[in-house]
Amino acid sequence: MSFLGRFPMTIAEKIRKIAADARQASLAMARLSSAAKNELLMNMAMALINNTPHLVEENAKDLSAGEKKGLSAAMLDRLMLDEARIKAMADGLREVVGLPDPVGEVTRMWKRPNELTVGKMRIPLGVIGIIYESRPNVTADAAALCLKAGNAVVLRGGSEAIYSNVAIARILQDEMRKDGIPVAALSVIPFVEREGVTEMLKQEEFIDVIIPRGGESLIRFVVEHSKIPVIKHYKGVCHVFVDASADFDMAERIIVNSKTQRPGVCNALETLLIHKDVAETFIPRIFETLAALKVEMRGDDCFRQFAPGATPATEEDWHAEYLDLILAARVVDDMDEAIAHINKYGSLHTEAIITSDYGNSQRFLREVNSSVVLVNASTRFSDGNQLGLGAEIGISTTKLHSFGPMGLEDLTTTKFIVYGEGQVRP
Repeated sequence: MSFLGRFPMTIAEKIRKIAADARQASLAMARLSSAAKNELLMNMAMALINNTPHLVEENAKDLSAGEKKGLSAAMLDRLMLDEARIKAMADGLREVVGLPDPVGEVTRMWKRPNELTVGKMRIPLGVIGIIYESRPNVTADAAALCLKAGNAVVLRGGSEAIYSNVAIARILQDEMRKDGIPVAALSVIPFVEREGVTEMLKQEEFIDVIIPRGGESLIRFVVEHSKIPVIKHYKGVCHVFVDASADFDMAERIIVNSKTQRPGVCNALETLLIHKDVAETFIPRIFETLAALKVEMRGDDCFRQFAPGATPATEEDWHAEYLDLILAARVVDDMDEAIAHINKYGSLHTEAIITSDYGNSQRFLREVNSSVVLVNASTRFSDGNQLGLGAEIGISTTKLHSFGPMGLEDLTTTKFIVYGEGQVRP
């Protein structure tokens, strides 16, 4: 052993080695055929099922530590793995197997006057770093998507799930080893110190993109400290606009679904806008319906004229992502005011219009500056699976590289390919 070899590596050195090894492994991943990747994912899915007792045992360590730390019942539930959830993880890997492989797809071809044939081909991003909280199933989901798209992935889960995340990763890595695939293509940061995150965010030499999944505070921390491009969304301040021509039955169904089906998710409705021409008729109806569903309404002065039971809305309410059974509401004079409100207070996530006017629907689609815009449909459809992408890695409100729910294709980029017949540039 050398003199230097007797000294343990620091966290910074360990992170740099993980990232450097991932970069090397990404070259091998980019060469894998679709068949090889699919076989790997199928083997991984079976391995998770076969290791259910071990995963439950390791997860129990996280649950016990979480109880001692005083984690809420909801947080402990997000953390928990049982036989059904492990089966769901395995099913998720099998679902990714069924998705088309985007790598190698030629998206365009055209001929130049000099007879060069130019095209664009999909290639992996390279090394993807994912920082996430709580749910250990993200370890398997994110790994499957990144590997299917030909990438290497470095995962850093929350400290509350460290035993579960490491156990899942080791099971998946064992299958990679059996298939002759470099295990460094799937790495989990194996320690909980915050320094692990900050050092990971410095590895711009090896990691191509960072995707944070979690609350707004986590995402802002990542953006503030990262030297690597970040695909992010801070929050989902989602709007529904009830136009003057809206069908009231349709509007009620969509609003109820958008707000109450799962109020704690990022594509749930947070602000309702109502055209002044239908305020007197529609507001009492929707207020009564939502009140019966235990939704607290916070309205502007005009809204409260027709719904006296609503709480006065403040400026903060227009910015709020409640993630709860609370809904802000405002009456607007026209389409201009509705669009202006959304573009001022929205978070570039998801907006919907309820209308029977084709012209208004098309204007809303063109002018609302968000990643998903719907006509006569619930905001809850802003989801990769619901939009036909299969599994998703997350939702991006960052316009560069990807905008909206991110599926397999969004874990690739494109390069130019050029066919010639001996041409040289004059």
